[in-house]
Amino acid sequence: MPEMNRRAVLTVGAALGLAGAVAPSAAWSWSPAGSVAGAGAGVDPQWVWDDEIDRIIATMIQNGQTAQVNAAMDGWVNNWQPVPSGLPPELSGWLDTHMKMPAWADMSKLRRAADFNRRKDTYLFMIYGVGGGIMSTVIPREARSVYHSKGGADMQDRAAKTFSFGYDLSDINAFETTGEFRVTANRTRLVHAAVRHLLPQSPHWQASGHDEQIPISNHDILVTFHSTGTFAHKKLKEWRVPMSRADEEAFLHSWQVALHFLGVKDEYIPASWDAAHAQAAQILTPVLSPTNEGKVLAEVLLGLIAQIDLGLTRGFLNEFVRYQLGNEVGDWLGLKRDYVSAATIRVGWPTYIAFREGLLPVMPANFYLFDQLLRAIAMAFLNRGTSGTTTAITIPDMNRPTP
Repeated sequence: MPEMNRRAVLTVGAALGLAGAVAPSAAWSWSPAGSVAGAGAGVDPQWVWDDEIDRIIATMIQNGQTAQVNAAMDGWVNNWQPVPSGLPPELSGWLDTHMKMPAWADMSKLRRAADFNRRKDTYLFMIYGVGGGIMSTVIPREARSVYHSKGGADMQDRAAKTFSFGYDLSDINAFETTGEFRVTANRTRLVHAAVRHLLPQSPHWQASGHDEQIPISNHDILVTFHSTGTFAHKKLKEWRVPMSRADEEAFLHSWQVALHFLGVKDEYIPASWDAAHAQAAQILTPVLSPTNEGKVLAEVLLGLIAQIDLGLTRGFLNEFVRYQLGNEVGDWLGLKRDYVSAATIRVGWPTYIAFREGLLPVMPANFYLFDQLLRAIAMAFLNRGTSGTTTAITIPDMNRPTP
């Protein structure tokens, strides 16, 4: 559906009081002057989707070609590989165009970002795997969309695919010809298009109390970026992890290019961390709240980590979530308190960072606990413990069958 037609449908729907056609409570006011484009029309990204690929994928699903396309893309992993044969011609042509780097991408910054990710991977893994992962369950739109889509029925697989995206983005060769991220991002973009077609057909999603008629708008993708990339930048600063200004700029640039590959228009992609944090303050922070779906997803995700027998208690895991996200979120999710673990984390995590950064000469007493948590997250989600590193991202052909 063309952009203005979709907007008209939603506007009329809101006027008639139709379920799922309610506009966001706060008007979009972030200026495109703060974007990588430096200018733009200023249209609220809530009304911007990914029209061309949405149409192509909807046609593919309606024609019963999903299995054929997934089979053709099996083994398509590396950036150097050509677009697979056996795809519908229109999809093949679209992928040929969208595998290319944006003109404004700076490979020197992206290489610096890759080195930064390598040097700070421990902290980023903790932030993405615990903080950002659980924050997604208190973003109502995201929680409901994930829960009621096909992936919500198998959260270990869904989380593994999300980790594939983050893992490939953080890889030393992410955007290089020898890397994998450009393929991963485009495959993710196809999944988003499929969900935009399928989820509005779900009676369970329609009845869930969401405020959208079509999910995963540019606005929603930006919210997810702020719950991961912007949140990571905030936490690294709070934890006083040493990083140069050039490192910070490079880290942001890798996310800027990632957002471009996910179909976010350049006029919405923040050009600086100040602009990113300002955007997050408008579209992420105010929307955080609990949902029934989010509580279920959080419990599943934390349960998958807790079941890895590495000597960690569930209380320690709960308190690490609270340490990153705060007690309000912990209370929303019903995370039982463990005050001994809370004290251990409050003292131990800063000393863990200081030791890893060479600022302490002696290993902290509780160093092993944080290493074990890292291992548990990796074992729970990185390819579900099978051979290889990541899980293939495939296009869904259905929604969650039951609520």
